[in-house]
Amino acid sequence: MRAVPLKSEALAPTTPARILVVEDEPQMRKFLDISLRAQGYDVVLAGLGREGVESLALHGADIVVLDMHLPDGDGRHLIGEIRQWSDVPVIVLSVTDDEATKVEALDAGANDYVTKPFGVQELLARIRALLRLPQPSTTRAPVFDDGLLHVDLARRLVTVGGVPVQLTRKEYALLSMLIQHAGRVVTQKQLLKELWGPSYENDTHYLRILAGRLRNKLGDDAMAPRWIATEPRVGLRFIPG
Repeated sequence: MRAVPLKSEALAPTTPARILVVEDEPQMRKFLDISLRAQGYDVVLAGLGREGVESLALHGADIVVLDMHLPDGDGRHLIGEIRQWSDVPVIVLSVTDDEATKVEALDAGANDYVTKPFGVQELLARIRALLRLPQPSTTRAPVFDDGLLHVDLARRLVTVGGVPVQLTRKEYALLSMLIQHAGRVVTQKQLLKELWGPSYENDTHYLRILAGRLRNKLGDDAMAPRWIATEPRVGLRFIPG
């Protein structure tokens, strides 16, 4: 005899997908808010890129709809920041329709690109398509904290023993890349290519100098490393604790 689900089970509501909209134009933000809520989505709005990243770090989202040109930064850079710690699908909105800009956005980590003006049904179809994709089984935590070293990847904040550490752009990029691959060796070529570009893959002295400066600021010891270990002639490894 086939089991019949209880009424409460059959009618159990599903949690609506949360969509983070990062758009600085008030009218477009309102239009997207109304259109998405009408489809039953949980919508979170942000008018600035930094506001959007903080909201994503604190509350999460199932999809990010991101305007390419924001008052506080280029959308490609924002996608790069998000990709340091999150695999959330990103749909870029832009008035720019040229192929090169689309390729740059997709290479930066965007999942889709929609040109303004657009039909709301097209956007909804693209959102549904991304929501149907299998979600990663694990997500990277936006914060590393072992009780002494605290690194907030979303806010780009680093403290040691509660004291803020001021890192240069490349010092932070090196630390962030190592944390993303915690416990694994990241080769010298990988690091040099990501930090300086393909033409610097053999300039290992740049990496030695940068790693030395980063260790010095963190109070780490190359001979007895707590966080950043050197694998001779191979690369660097972050010790998660």
